[in-house]
Amino acid sequence: MSTTRAPKQKAPALTCDSHFHIFGPYDKFPLSATRGYNPPVALVSDYLAMAESLGIERMVVVQASVSGTDNAVTLDAVRQFGQHRARAVAVIDDSFTDATLKQMHDAGTRGVRFNVSTGNGTPIDQLEPIARRIAPLGWHIQVYIEGESLATMGPTLAKVPVPIVIDHCGGVRAGLGLEHPQFQDLLRLLDSGNAFIKTCSYRVSSAGKPWADSAPNVKALVARFPERCIWGTDWPHPQMNPSPEAGLLLDQFFEWVPDAATRQRILVDTAAKLYGF
Repeated sequence: MSTTRAPKQKAPALTCDSHFHIFGPYDKFPLSATRGYNPPVALVSDYLAMAESLGIERMVVVQASVSGTDNAVTLDAVRQFGQHRARAVAVIDDSFTDATLKQMHDAGTRGVRFNVSTGNGTPIDQLEPIARRIAPLGWHIQVYIEGESLATMGPTLAKVPVPIVIDHCGGVRAGLGLEHPQFQDLLRLLDSGNAFIKTCSYRVSSAGKPWADSAPNVKALVARFPERCIWGTDWPHPQMNPSPEAGLLLDQFFEWVPDAATRQRILVDTAAKLYGF
């Protein structure tokens, strides 16, 4: 887990970190036997230390692939944070009953994640049936895909009866450039009006540390869809070596989005509506 230095400027009041994970303690919340990697322990107390450093006041715990469909660690984290400032994005499949979904809603869940990139999640053929089931709850679907999947999945995602939230700048590598078909596929999906994009950008860097080559992607998305962008730290940055500092990531966001009103919209207002704060 990376250490966190303070950013040059703290986030505005009520900033929402829309994407991070909690791992452990493993004697209480064991990892899935079919996981694809072994993350270090990353506890609620560790996260809060980072959030305090950045000025984050609201938070969305995202169920990671290493926990499968056992959402206990994620929902327990929301309980610890408190629903006055925290929400969950869970991983479910068609075995979950409507009663269970209602219980999860009451515990702070506001979306479900389909992880095509790292696996150990819900089969993608369950996306449309699950979308129909969660629509009455007001939930959204969060999708982690790579850029090459946008051409085939984009039209389907644009039509589902719930909002779609796309992880990590759509998985389109920065080195491909903004005119590449993958980035154009991402723009078409966002043009549908049904999708939001997480401007967590370091995972789409083609150059590596300090991951600044993803700036054009973020700037283009914010310029065209300021009302559909949200932001997150992706703490504790699983499977990244070297691992970025969250303070650096916030500094980059401030540099790439210099307009204070637009930053307020992304960091606070849109997230508040999407997650029901």
